[in-house]
Amino acid sequence: MKPLLHTRWQSMDLIVARNGQEIDRIGARDIERVIIVYSARGDTPGDLAYAVLQSREHDLLFPPDSGIAGRVHFERQLFWNERRCVYWTPLAKAPLPRSLCPGLWFLRQPTPAFARLPRDELRETIARWPLEGPQSWDERKVARIARARPFGALRPLAPSPSRL
Repeated sequence: MKPLLHTRWQSMDLIVARNGQEIDRIGARDIERVIIVYSARGDTPGDLAYAVLQSREHDLLFPPDSGIAGRVHFERQLFWNERRCVYWTPLAKAPLPRSLCPGLWFLRQPTPAFARLPRDELRETIARWPLEGPQSWDERKVARIARARPFGALRPLAPSPSRL
């Protein structure tokens, strides 16, 4: 049976636990950027392929079943809105090094396991990804609704109250 990985907030720290035992911790203030890598259109939290949390010294990779989407999209909204550090990129344009998704091409693991990597290890890889944002989940949803309206793609989006 696969070990159960999950995340939770404890005070101002994001805790990573496997089978109930804490395996890692990152201070909320240390998080410089969150990159949500999505499959499909990225319209639902279920479209999360994996997430990368970047601190000054490390990149932390989170698989979708860790619950990281909930921690970023739906919890601590004021904190995330003030930080303006959540970015988005499509999975098709955000490949990881083979060593992080092992296996033969047809048996390759589709998502990375949780990992804490030195920042330099992924710096060049992430620099090639086309990032959208910073944009919260709510801002992304509003933009998607606006684009779906007739002639929505032709109208500029009104600034949200958080940007004023």
